Amino acid sequence: MNEFLVLVAHHGYTIIFATVFAEAIGFPLPAALALVAGGAAAAAGTLRAPVLLPLAVTGLVLGDSLLYALGSYMGWNLLGFLCRVSGNPETCVLRSAESFYKRGRATVVIAKFVPGVNAMAAPLAGSMKMPFEQFLGLDLIGATLYALAYGGLGFLFHNFIVDITRGFLAAGHAMEVVVLAAAIGFFAYRVWLYRKHRVYRVVPRIQVLELANKLKSEEADRIVLVDVRSHGYYDSGATRIPGSIRIEPNHLAEEIKTLPKDKDIYLYCT
Repeated sequence: MNEFLVLVAHHGYTIIFATVFAEAIGFPLPAALALVAGGAAAAAGTLRAPVLLPLAVTGLVLGDSLLYALGSYMGWNLLGFLCRVSGNPETCVLRSAESFYKRGRATVVIAKFVPGVNAMAAPLAGSMKMPFEQFLGLDLIGATLYALAYGGLGFLFHNFIVDITRGFLAAGHAMEVVVLAAAIGFFAYRVWLYRKHRVYRVVPRIQVLELANKLKSEEADRIVLVDVRSHGYYDSGATRIPGSIRIEPNHLAEEIKTLPKDKDIYLYCT
């Protein structure tokens, strides 16, 4: 345990900053656990809380600002890339967009506490053209609350964390087996999720020119063209493709009842 504390004392700030920054830009690293460990180290006197807190907040805000900038430039291409490692990428994007639709700016503040939304809030804010000054202020509040919450847990319960760590060290080889089994189980679960949702990865598509030709042909009477652009990209004054109708994707269960069942329906989104 003493060797562990020495390691944290020598490299703790770097490890914690790198971990929270990496999670903020989308890497699946346990920033919450790093903050808990940092809080415990601060309680033990190996790290200084007045240095640790602003350092962690800086790492989180820098990572979020980078994704905000990329979101502003790349839009939904970046969101799709970040969601690609999830079991169902479309659900990942829609869940995050729905959170913005329902909660608006508050999403940026609470995002870090919501799995599946934490890495999406910053690029969503950028892609939806939220002013950077507004985003930065909200993100700073959210990052501070996140760092205080998990760092505070580590600080308050540092004795408990020390006891757990000692137990892990005493268990030795047995704990290595448990950790390995857990890693294998997690990997198997991700594979199962991927296979379960792989059907949703194949979305039938049509080229613009092909659909334009259909709309000019005798088939036009059998076609319904639907605008399903997400909230943030659509408002009542937005230009639509001539002849299309508008439905709100966040109210799909109700909206879908209004669509005809005897026609071919084509959707276009952002």
